[in-house]
Amino acid sequence: MNKIAVITPVPDVIDIIVKNSIIRKAVEKDIIDFRIVHLRNYGIGNYKKIDDAPFGGGSGMVMMPGPLIRAVEDTILWMDKVKDIRIIYPSPQGVKWKQNLADEFSREQNIIIICGHYKGIDERVIKKYVTDEYSIGDFIMTSGEIPAMIILDSIVRLIPGTLNNLESALTDTFSSTLLDHPHYTQPRTVCEMNVPEILLGGNHEKIESWRKEKRKIRTKNRRPDIWEKYIQMKEMENKHE
Repeated sequence: MNKIAVITPVPDVIDIIVKNSIIRKAVEKDIIDFRIVHLRNYGIGNYKKIDDAPFGGGSGMVMMPGPLIRAVEDTILWMDKVKDIRIIYPSPQGVKWKQNLADEFSREQNIIIICGHYKGIDERVIKKYVTDEYSIGDFIMTSGEIPAMIILDSIVRLIPGTLNNLESALTDTFSSTLLDHPHYTQPRTVCEMNVPEILLGGNHEKIESWRKEKRKIRTKNRRPDIWEKYIQMKEMENKHE
């Protein structure tokens, strides 16, 4: 069973997302053993302090190393002190998170995610523990809980057994080389707009061909960067035939 832990000073944020996401299903199915580690429990003094002013001056606060180190060490102990633990720190300095990384991490047995706050965490914690830094995009967020859950959700849904239909996940946008095709459901007519007739005929070969063409058109028009990579990949495949 995969063991996954999130270290955070605001566990309620993580808990509410987990209860309303695919992660809850993975926990209920005993596919993952999930733990929320409340950083305040490792804080200093009566006020459970976890941050302080940066050395050298400057605005903002930095998360202190002591509480984080104790939280990480306790979590490693919960994971039976195994050596192959991937410790993720969502950070603007990290590599951009992508679908292939979610697929890679879905095969990891032990994952810890540290949620940063304020100006970030003490650099010594990163050097001592963090194995991977990832960014979810070129923008700033107030804290690391939402980036952590974005990363975690994309991982857990790919762990076998989590979804009822893994094939559906593998055909999602970014699991494949093109954007997804349009989707339709009941009723057949909405606001005078009809479901394409080809989807109603039952000819699966024609339906698949239509969907493939729509994926190409959508990718070319909306994400020319992905389309360019797709063309390059096809050219490489043709050269090796």
